[in-house]
Amino acid sequence: MAEPHDLTALEQAAAVARGELSSVELVTHHLARVAALGDTLGAFVTVTPERALAAARAADAAPPEGRGPLHGVPTAVKDLTLTAGVRTTFGSAAFTDFVPPLDADVVRLMAAAGLVSLGKTTTSELGCSLYSEGLVAPPARNPWDLACTAGGSSGGAAAAVAGGLVPVAQGSDGGGSLRIPASLCGLVGYKPSRGVVSGGPVGFGAFGLPTNGPIGRTVADVAALLDVLAEPVPGEPYLPPPRPDGGYLAAARGATPGRLRIGRFTAPMLADEPVHPDCRAAVDRAADLLTAAGHEVVEVPPPLGPAVWPLFETLWYVLALAPVPPEREALLLPLTRHLRARGAAVGAGALMATLGEIQAQVRVGARRSAGCDLLLCPTLAAPQAPVGWFTGACDPAADFDRQRRFSPFCAVFNVTGQPSVSLPIGRTATDLPVGVLLTGRYGDDARLIAAAAQLEHCSDGWDRHPAIWRGVDSANVNGSGVGGSTP
Repeated sequence: MAEPHDLTALEQAAAVARGELSSVELVTHHLARVAALGDTLGAFVTVTPERALAAARAADAAPPEGRGPLHGVPTAVKDLTLTAGVRTTFGSAAFTDFVPPLDADVVRLMAAAGLVSLGKTTTSELGCSLYSEGLVAPPARNPWDLACTAGGSSGGAAAAVAGGLVPVAQGSDGGGSLRIPASLCGLVGYKPSRGVVSGGPVGFGAFGLPTNGPIGRTVADVAALLDVLAEPVPGEPYLPPPRPDGGYLAAARGATPGRLRIGRFTAPMLADEPVHPDCRAAVDRAADLLTAAGHEVVEVPPPLGPAVWPLFETLWYVLALAPVPPEREALLLPLTRHLRARGAAVGAGALMATLGEIQAQVRVGARRSAGCDLLLCPTLAAPQAPVGWFTGACDPAADFDRQRRFSPFCAVFNVTGQPSVSLPIGRTATDLPVGVLLTGRYGDDARLIAAAAQLEHCSDGWDRHPAIWRGVDSANVNGSGVGGSTP
């Protein structure tokens, strides 16, 4: 028998609209799953059941007119994202008691659309790593294999969605932080074009690298949440590209991108690292499906190569310099302290020279791939990594280098500002997810979403669930007991 969490986010909202389920019922059901599985998965830092139920009651009481396609649906907010009145630790023991006085724009927009947040999802400290293993919450684990990491920095969001704790979640992506967890956990993780989603109301834009975005099980769910997040906000440092007619959900539902020229490559861009055969096989499968759908898939060189890594490295060091009270610096993790020490040594002149050279390299890469509508490559150089594998090196510099070699593709598209999505098209021999990266032209998010939805349809869908999906006995949905896991 289908449970509420078996439904996609759009199906849950449709059930609320038809009166078959209330938002309170959905929120109660998902809170029970959070209570039963949240710590096992390391999905949440802070759970807010009272706030969530109050918001659900308000959603149920709202007039039918003007309700959006995700009205009444449970969701979650990344612990890097400001949420008024809710503890926001930025994944760090240095901020364990911090409660912001204001909402980030994306939090405000989700609440206005009738989405109901259940709390704050686990992240890496200050968003500095591609795994979510800190001191303020259990490590974020992959629901497909609890010995493996759910990734980062939006690792808790991915664990929550892949484990059926929420159907869709907000995250952010400054170097792959949505797409990496999506690839590991078998989800759709979407990084919008620069400027599509507000990063406000505080901050300077961080050189345009990070952006808020959605993570979900299907392209349509992700597109629906993107429509919520992609509301223009005055004062943002980057102008948003024009919004498509009908919104991004219409593009996903249409799934008609037109005939495209798609450039395929598997050579890593930020490290001279062998790519695992399972990751190459996922690209091959995606290329075959796209070709069968009528697109031209051609081999192309990567836009950039490993020689640009020192430039990227300098930016990551500087971006780690988020304000931290001096008396709490000692509470930071060794990796964070290492990155901040390197960043503090970068002078203003060196930073300006780095930014100038990176832009020159972006121009080279853009001209190299100018003949392609989309680019297709692996999301990661390896399909999975165990919890503790990156920190197991003990040396923070070795930890950071392991991350670069594990993820040598995603970050390039944060620098270029292009829209980029990880899609769960592949599987390992042990049935674990493997993602591929599909990247569009800057501002052409609608075409990228339409192509992703078409690929989803051609693959006969990919909304598959791990054994832990059935880890809450339906008879105990209000009591949060853990039942036996079944496939």
